Amino acid sequence: MTQPPNQPPQGGFGAPPPPPQGLPPQPGYGYPQQPGPYGQSGPYGQSGPYGQSGPYGQPQQPGPYGAQPGYGYPPQPQYPGAPGTPPPGSGNPFKGRPGLVIAAAVAALAVIGGTVYAVTSGGNDKKPVAEQSGDAKPTTSGSGDSGGSGGGSDPEGLNSGRQAGEAKVLWYKSPPDAPGAGAEAPGMWITDKAAVKAAYKQVFAFDVADGKPAWDTVTFPQKICAVTPQKSADDKIVVAYESGTGQRAKCNKLQQLDLSTGAKGWSGTLAEGALFDSTINISLTITGRTVLVGRAQSAVAYDIDSGKKLFDKAKYGDACFPTAFAGGSRMISVATCDASGSKEHDEIQELDPATGRAKWTQKFDKGWSVARTYSVDPLVVYSTNQDKKAWNISAFDSNGKFRSQVGFDENFGPQCGWALLERDLQGCKGVTADANTLYLPTDATTGANEIVAINLASGKEKWRVKSPEDESMLPMKVDGGRLIAYVQPSYDAGGQVVSIATSGSGHTPVKLLQNPRSTAELESAVFSKDFDWVDGRFYLSPTRLSGNDDSKGKLMLAYGK
Repeated sequence: MTQPPNQPPQGGFGAPPPPPQGLPPQPGYGYPQQPGPYGQSGPYGQSGPYGQSGPYGQPQQPGPYGAQPGYGYPPQPQYPGAPGTPPPGSGNPFKGRPGLVIAAAVAALAVIGGTVYAVTSGGNDKKPVAEQSGDAKPTTSGSGDSGGSGGGSDPEGLNSGRQAGEAKVLWYKSPPDAPGAGAEAPGMWITDKAAVKAAYKQVFAFDVADGKPAWDTVTFPQKICAVTPQKSADDKIVVAYESGTGQRAKCNKLQQLDLSTGAKGWSGTLAEGALFDSTINISLTITGRTVLVGRAQSAVAYDIDSGKKLFDKAKYGDACFPTAFAGGSRMISVATCDASGSKEHDEIQELDPATGRAKWTQKFDKGWSVARTYSVDPLVVYSTNQDKKAWNISAFDSNGKFRSQVGFDENFGPQCGWALLERDLQGCKGVTADANTLYLPTDATTGANEIVAINLASGKEKWRVKSPEDESMLPMKVDGGRLIAYVQPSYDAGGQVVSIATSGSGHTPVKLLQNPRSTAELESAVFSKDFDWVDGRFYLSPTRLSGNDDSKGKLMLAYGK
């Protein structure tokens, strides 16, 4: 599918840490070690990822991608996807569908996140264990101001020399101190009143209008290791922080926060699972009133209001271990089954967020691994096949039935973070979907790229539009029938927010906001980033902090008219 997003230069503000030594180049999508998605390998003429006859493998049950091609070729190590020409033997993850898979144009994709061991899952039927009296707990501190501008002040003069038609920097904040190696800054949530940002050991909240502290900063005893990318309908999130320092630290301390007030709700400790089912790394997602906490090979669901345990998602069926989860309006689970066995494959399920019951299950053929969900509603899945160096993008209907798969050759370039040793289903920015269309950016090494609208009913291109500048344009969301996109800055111009009609024959980008030239360098320095457009304001923040004391990067920038 898409070419792996370009790797940012190392060491910049927001740049990801270099990959561990000794690992193969990372595809960024979580290439499977086992055969992937649908069933068995074997592109054209054999069944595809989903168990139907067709490209990849032999028939099994219908799988996600059928026998259609699973476009692929990740030229760069991190994210699969620059398609080449379909070679003989390429295929797709779903059996029984014609294979349209495109082979990878570059060397092998790394095996990421596909390893699962056949051991029973742990779990405990209690709600999160209450902290013992000796345990350190999160505290509130100070005014919540991390330094920068607020209340209309502009100490660094970022608005000086602003040209006609350029937006204002409404406010900006400096990052907290971070270790020399840098620190994670996951999550950015925008409410009616507050822009909230997690960074290292703290969660900050700023008034959306003037950047003044919205509530006191919440400081955790150890570094934050996971957050819910979503917030609940009433603005609740859950933050996970580490149990201590050093290599034995677990990412198992949970804290609910109210984004409206900064109030700390329930807290607890996630129990370890069985052997290999660790909490060294966990995932957090919210669907409705349920927060799902994923361990290495299982998950536990809690009521987001009370912390009461709702259910376990553990081993099931043919030695299937749930290893990755996505949330939002639907709860999605991905499992690896019969690891290292003759029937090794991935499965995807939609879960009832109240009970954990699987509403439906789709098998992928052997050799295919589910790497990303580009959207959960509608469900659009990106999968990879390491052996074939191929990728596939497929859509499913509300009952989990195969709907379509991207049926043309293109080098896509959404921005996806590293997925080392685990899969991060919701780790991609710069891709969005509405009920019938997927919007993906192409990858351009220089100059303007394009956004391609793909019909989810057929997998065919509906239209494409070129970036209005010689910089890449990334989809953000669909709002009121129009696609909102971010045009990245250049060395001599700030970024833009544009609106693109999703229907009709005209798709020329219409400028909504032109960021000032004075902040172009600050914008460009944010390599790994969160960005959003809410109520006429554009918010930008890094997902990783630099440990460089001389860095002039910001924790958050807010732009508006």
